[in-house]
Amino acid sequence: MWKLKIAGGEENPWLRTTNNHVGRQVWEFDPELGTPEEIAEVERAREEFRKNRFHMKNSRDSLMKMQFAKENPIEIINLPQIKLGEKDLITEEILSNSLGRALRRFGTFQAHDGHWPADFGAPMFLMPGLIITLYVTGALSSVLGWEHQREILRFIYNHQNEDGGWGFHIEGHSTMFGSVSSYVVLRLLGEEDEDGDGAVRKGREWILNHRGATYTTQWGKFWLSVLGVFDWAGNNPLLPEMMLLPEFLPFHPGRMWALACTTYMPMAYIYGKRFVGRMTPVVASLREELFPIPYEQINWNLARNHCAEEDLYVRHPLIQDILWATLQKIEHFFLQWPCDKLREKALRIVMEHIHYEDEASQYICVGPVNKTLNMLCCWVENQNSEAFKLHLPRVYDYLWIAEDGMKMQAYNGTQMWDTAFSIQAILSSKISEEHGPTLRKAHDFIKQTQILEDSPGNLNSWYRHISKGAWPFSTADNGYPVSDCTAEGLKVALLLSKISPEIVGEKTEEKRIYDAVNVILSFMNENGGFGSYGRQKTYSWLELFNPSETFENIIVDHQCVECTSSAIQALATFKKLYPVHRRNEVDKCITKASSYIEKMQRSDGSWYGTWGICFTYGTWFGVCGLVAAGQTYESSPCIRKACDFLLSKQQPSGGWGESYLSYQNKAYTNLRGGRPHAVNTAWAMLALLEAGQVEVNPKPLQRAAKVLVNVQMDNGEFPQQEIMGASTGNITMGYAAYRNIFPIWALGEYHARLTRT
Repeated sequence: MWKLKIAGGEENPWLRTTNNHVGRQVWEFDPELGTPEEIAEVERAREEFRKNRFHMKNSRDSLMKMQFAKENPIEIINLPQIKLGEKDLITEEILSNSLGRALRRFGTFQAHDGHWPADFGAPMFLMPGLIITLYVTGALSSVLGWEHQREILRFIYNHQNEDGGWGFHIEGHSTMFGSVSSYVVLRLLGEEDEDGDGAVRKGREWILNHRGATYTTQWGKFWLSVLGVFDWAGNNPLLPEMMLLPEFLPFHPGRMWALACTTYMPMAYIYGKRFVGRMTPVVASLREELFPIPYEQINWNLARNHCAEEDLYVRHPLIQDILWATLQKIEHFFLQWPCDKLREKALRIVMEHIHYEDEASQYICVGPVNKTLNMLCCWVENQNSEAFKLHLPRVYDYLWIAEDGMKMQAYNGTQMWDTAFSIQAILSSKISEEHGPTLRKAHDFIKQTQILEDSPGNLNSWYRHISKGAWPFSTADNGYPVSDCTAEGLKVALLLSKISPEIVGEKTEEKRIYDAVNVILSFMNENGGFGSYGRQKTYSWLELFNPSETFENIIVDHQCVECTSSAIQALATFKKLYPVHRRNEVDKCITKASSYIEKMQRSDGSWYGTWGICFTYGTWFGVCGLVAAGQTYESSPCIRKACDFLLSKQQPSGGWGESYLSYQNKAYTNLRGGRPHAVNTAWAMLALLEAGQVEVNPKPLQRAAKVLVNVQMDNGEFPQQEIMGASTGNITMGYAAYRNIFPIWALGEYHARLTRT
């Protein structure tokens, strides 16, 4: 039986840590664990998911919740579930009942180190890169045992679409990238034609019916080339020599978004080496299975720019195709003497950066793609290297198991991010002091997750932002400072400092608060906007050369309303408690940032959310940022427009339900059938409450609150519905904890406002 182990790893000499592994979450299999009844309960959850997999594609995190319910038993209090009719009114008693049940249940999911573990899966293209890397390095069976492989297969089978293909993510339509990648994993893990009710055969039929693997995306071509199933001649150039260019040039890799730079550097190393894994019978067979014509007859030069329509989200402009053709011809000279010396130098420099990133992140790396690529580069450089051995145990930091199987997460978790929101959700309620032990543990986690030092060396040389005082998205060991995570971490540290230390523990040291403010101020761009991992270092027009075909806005660290709003909220809270420290800089930042938010508002009153689905998420942040900056419903046309927009999208049921297609289409799109979504409804409620809509007209909020109360389940939780996280235009991410955090927060805020009026 599987068990989630929290903050463990001290027994492994190949694991490094900065804070005793606080926040680390790893699934381990113990064949002796579990009673027959518990094992049967797990199997029932798995079978229920399998039967409903085409209708509900998100897991409920059942395995983790079964474990935590056993480890953190709560006294049963007889608070009856209430279902409200159309004419029933929301009362303080009803809200208290709903919040009490939700908070008690939510508290059982808190880990002993203070954070809330949760699934952060959904992308389908992450696990294939890991499997290919472990396969070509010969580490597959030693790192992923039979139990891991079985659960990975379960996940792929469960998320195959009815047409036989697989998508970029679990809710998406079938794509060539998703289908080829998932099919390759099935074959590398030993699956044959009729395994999994013919899933392998159906997958191959989908691929061949859509013209074969030469029509996969750039990233798909890359991984197939590593495996030996695609010729490197079929790839557009990824030149490591880019690292030799003067750093003042706008297209130098060091000026890119951190996620792009740390992805394309190791890709360039592997491409520059033309690395190909060993030929095996499975690889030889895949060369026959994935293409409609014999492998030897494929025109690889034409294949470079093939991409299936199902995958093509960002089309190459003509100038990009000209660039690739030119670079392909130029590259010939880099492979000849004496220019080959430049390639050798470029590859050495790239590996220096890879080693730096690995060591600065305790071999976790910034994300799953970067992690897998860096690990492969270390092995290609030296198959017996210590670096590769240090990488291996960190693979487990990215793996998560639920009733739908094992997936690779979009980060090494959402530990810090979800904990910061969870604290605010609990504090929103009038009954928050009843949950002192929960808040104390969460507060301790926040303090232990703050990054206390900058990365070593000259940060500019390594293309790193300052990090002393920042908070990461996940864990301190990951160590990458993120602007909105720092802001939310600072905000909750300040909010908790106003509560008695006897309840929530000692407040964060003043010096660490000042360090956090310093980091936030350092993130602001000239126009007042905030990006994610640093300031924007180059021009937005470079997105014309985005080579991915599937992901948009990946070259530049673009500013967004969410990061900017979080910064305003944190600094405004700081200013109230520390009115003197750097007052002029704080005031200037708030003013410029709020002006940026105003300029980013769309004509319909909404804001586009970069990291959430989508207009309800962005509009919530937009409103909160302006209110924190001192604007009100009466004084701000932007806030009034935002309220009008949200109210125009409220459904007859009283809730909001927004599809991930809003994110792709850049236009508000309801869920199919006009169904409400608990998280969308909560975001809209929080925005309207912050704007003062309850004083203008409370009826829309009453209707929305009834939706949340009515969808709440018997056990106090809120239902798992569609995905609510997003990134780069075409990726969705699970954020499984959102389903409880935001309804609790919205009902808590509504409850507090109701009791004040």
